[in-house]
Amino acid sequence: QVQLVESGGALVQTGGSLRLSCAASGRTFSRYSMGWFRQAPGLEREFVASIRWSSAIGYYADYAESVKGRFTISRDNAKNTVSLQMNSLKPEDTAVYYCAASSSSYPRSANDYSYWGQGTQVTVPS
Repeated sequence: QVQLVESGGALVQTGGSLRLSCAASGRTFSRYSMGWFRQAPGLEREFVASIRWSSAIGYYADYAESVKGRFTISRDNAKNTVSLQMNSLKPEDTAVYYCAASSSSYPRSANDYSYWGQGTQVTVPS
């Protein structure tokens, strides 16, 4: 069982930066693939970024095209945390951001993530 708690959401102006954090419980945090998703009002939840383990290359990150080059996902296994650094924020980044954990080494969609946080609101006014 993994419990996730997000923090760091706020209102930030266009072009600004924000760092979201997710604290995870459990002693096997390093074994989980971690992801960030977001959901804007009236829209479906969408993938933002993930960080997963590969025996060949270690931890590696994937990003949605819409955030590539602006967002960076990272994890600290010693502290059981995963973070999302968001730069050059745009109004279309406005959403509730969710942290998620998957026991799969290659989660392909939100359905592959078993554990979810409660979400944190990010607002970028237009």
